[in-house]
Amino acid sequence: MNDIRPLRHSARRRTTLPVALPAALPAAALAAACCLTALTAAPAVAAAAAPAVAPASGGGQGSSGSAADTSQTAVDRTLLAEPGVHVLPRSGAPELPSGLSALSWTVSDARTGQVLAAKNAHRQLPPASTLKTLFADTVLPRFPGDLKHKVKDSDLAGLGDGSSLVGVQPGQTYTVADLWRGVFLASGNDAVHVLANMNGSVAKTVAEMQAKARMLGADDTHVVTPDGYDEPGQVSSAYDLAVFARAGLDNPDFAQYASTKDSEFPGGYDAHGSYVASFGIENTNRLLTGEKGVTAYPGLVGVKNGYTTNAGNTLVAAARKNGRTIIVSVMNPQSGATNAVYTEATKLLDWGFSAADHTTSVGTLNAAAPERPADAGTAPDSARAGRGTAQAPEEAHAAPVASRSAVASPTAWAVGGALVLLAAASVVVLRRRAAAKNR
Repeated sequence: MNDIRPLRHSARRRTTLPVALPAALPAAALAAACCLTALTAAPAVAAAAAPAVAPASGGGQGSSGSAADTSQTAVDRTLLAEPGVHVLPRSGAPELPSGLSALSWTVSDARTGQVLAAKNAHRQLPPASTLKTLFADTVLPRFPGDLKHKVKDSDLAGLGDGSSLVGVQPGQTYTVADLWRGVFLASGNDAVHVLANMNGSVAKTVAEMQAKARMLGADDTHVVTPDGYDEPGQVSSAYDLAVFARAGLDNPDFAQYASTKDSEFPGGYDAHGSYVASFGIENTNRLLTGEKGVTAYPGLVGVKNGYTTNAGNTLVAAARKNGRTIIVSVMNPQSGATNAVYTEATKLLDWGFSAADHTTSVGTLNAAAPERPADAGTAPDSARAGRGTAQAPEEAHAAPVASRSAVASPTAWAVGGALVLLAAASVVVLRRRAAAKNR
């Protein structure tokens, strides 16, 4: 309040009527002058009474206008935007785990969007197949799972050399749900391309993915391919991957596919008349399946792993425990150890669950409400794990702060009204003086 009072006092000095009122001034003119003074004083009083509001920070971090949110915005700017490891422990917080070699990582609370700790959160790196989370955020709501599509040769055009494939056959008919299981479980670029072409074209889908990233506040991401295949300029960040996972988990279909360990992929007759038998597929996320030397993480609800030559190993994972969901994203561990991306993700998940109530947030994930299909209904437990409720998180769904004049309008009108009353009183006094003089 101390920084506001001088401004209010200054406004008063500018608008107070002179003590010695000119007797010859007509009453009507004086009233008009006082009213004009009241009207012109309102903007000045409004500016003095309005609280200083920090502009919303970039990169998807918002401000609700309260002192706490403004403080959080400042934290976002000074910490997440800076390179290095950032954590703000309070009493009882465990130490960050040792042996973290990833170039970039984040640990976040899915419900609130608070980033509990991070390293190089906004460093732009190749995402590999973790970019399929953004593809799913963009395209998954477009088609019902039971919709059938007969694959054409053109649907599979443009696949990169060495792409991971689920085994989609031209000439065969698949349901949309079949194709999404191919995307999430087998990381099938062929399934991605079929769905992208169903969506209009690969180019159209890439443009829509880029727009979706911007809508979610994922400003580090540049999309070149819908499947995460290495291409020059295709980058994302640990922060953005956490944003994509959080948005996706709010969709029950996304959550179901991401948490599915294995399934049967349909066979049938291909375009050449050859019969292809159905076959089993297993999720390539070892933290979910517990395969190849990795211990399955209790309560894991997905989300997606990836690997390319340029990206190295990448992973965005979410787990639920005691009603809380923690999201970690890990990009390109440098230790060279077998299964390093899963080992480091496990350490960060463990730390996140232990530290969640004993740390101050170093930033917030953008909480723009993800588009949900009209018939999504209520997400199952695996989907609701993304955010304890369907309500908006505190940080980013708050209503925008009104402009200064709108915020201070009650004060401005109160002062203006007082000045108008003063003008009316002055008119009465002058009339009485004039009447007395005439007598």
